[in-house]
Amino acid sequence: MAVNGNGSAPDVDVVVVGAGPVGLTLANVLGLQGVRTLVAEERDALIDYPRGVGLDDEALRTFQGIGLVEAVLPHTVPNQILRFFDGRRRLLAEMAPPDARFGWPKRNGFVQPLVDAELLKGLDRFEHVEVAWAHPMTSITESGDGVTVCLDHGGATRQVRARYVVGCDGGRSATRRLMGVSFDGTTSSTRWLVIDVANDPLGHPNSEVGADPARPYVSISIAHGIRRFEFMIHADETDEQAEDPAFVAAMLGKLIPYPDRADIIRRRVYTHHSRIAGAFRRGRLLVAGDAAHLMPVWQGQGYNSGIRDAANLGWKLAAVVNGRAGEKLLDTYDVERRKHARAMIDLSTTVGRVISPTNRRVAGARDIAIRAASLVPTLKRYVLEMRFKPMPFYEQGAVVHSQPPAPGVGTLFIQPRVDTRDAPNVLFDDVIGPWFAVLCWNNHPRKILGEKAFAAWKSLGAVFVALRPQTQLFWPDQDDADVVVVGDRTGALKAWFD
Repeated sequence: MAVNGNGSAPDVDVVVVGAGPVGLTLANVLGLQGVRTLVAEERDALIDYPRGVGLDDEALRTFQGIGLVEAVLPHTVPNQILRFFDGRRRLLAEMAPPDARFGWPKRNGFVQPLVDAELLKGLDRFEHVEVAWAHPMTSITESGDGVTVCLDHGGATRQVRARYVVGCDGGRSATRRLMGVSFDGTTSSTRWLVIDVANDPLGHPNSEVGADPARPYVSISIAHGIRRFEFMIHADETDEQAEDPAFVAAMLGKLIPYPDRADIIRRRVYTHHSRIAGAFRRGRLLVAGDAAHLMPVWQGQGYNSGIRDAANLGWKLAAVVNGRAGEKLLDTYDVERRKHARAMIDLSTTVGRVISPTNRRVAGARDIAIRAASLVPTLKRYVLEMRFKPMPFYEQGAVVHSQPPAPGVGTLFIQPRVDTRDAPNVLFDDVIGPWFAVLCWNNHPRKILGEKAFAAWKSLGAVFVALRPQTQLFWPDQDDADVVVVGDRTGALKAWFD
């Protein structure tokens, strides 16, 4: 076991600073791999109001991987359609992506506090994971073999020795500040009034963006009868004015009947940030989620980008802590996540600029351009199916070394429904599990790899999978106790290998 510079063994392997969705997801990933983890949170409980309102397919796939997706799903609205309207409420564009190549719908409304609560409850499974509420982190001292983290609890100092610290402590991250890295980017001068309403007064299941030059707005159904409204605040309107009940009622009155009867959960003025940390890792300190990057809300990717961070970093930390990899593997976290996070920031910023001009001539020119594009079938599908959304693509990192990478290398593998000999119609990740898997199409992994490579992958805990046409699922010619046989139920795997 590694020891700290003072010669003592670490109390935990990883300290996660922040019990938001990213920190809780990361702790679940680490918990499943047996990593001793302390989650330190300055608040005394989870935040109990909605913040993020959209889950994508990749986030749901991560929740599936940590065994919590069935608990999360009741708090979602799957296959949510997003429509864009002009100032006269005429349809400009629609997003309704039809496919679920990664196993889940691409757009899902959700209630964040309830989903976060399920992530927290998931940690009850692990005796080696602790959540310390009302424990703000005050200092970090790094030595050659570890880190000493000082936490304040009611005026008393608790010192925790760890091997690594991950700051999941938001845009104002103390961890990032102690790392001494920059937080580069801009903050928009435009403010938005966000209002969450219970007992949805509109009662329709989808979402809309009003690109109205008089006052752009957003209306989103997020689950359990909650609806979010967002209204742009003009430069001559103060924050105090925007939060006045009369002003709030006037805004809501543009979209709902009887705004004075609205059951308001909360209201708050927001500004949008486009920022990214100068480094995601410095020595034994790392940052993830909003501590690593902030983006405008327009693509609903702030929450989802943080979950991607946790999924990418979690297995790597576990591999290093458990002695399966050297710590240089942790450098690939920044290498693999930075470009995609930057792309999401840029996309969200661009979409915000497109929908929010208040100059009528500019807005009119935008409307003409969007309608002209919608007349071209390929462009219409491009928007409808959200093909503009950047997908993670690793040009270098843990598994990509050749330049340029071979086809398929560095991309997210699909997750169709498949059949095994024991269970029909199951999601592919439920077959291969959350760790390494070695797949081959219509062949035998042991014969393709050779005994030496097969043994090396087996020692790492890899699952071996022989993918076959559905017609060959029960053919016993190459049965092997170390190989799972999978039938290509939908033909999606054949198409991928093609």
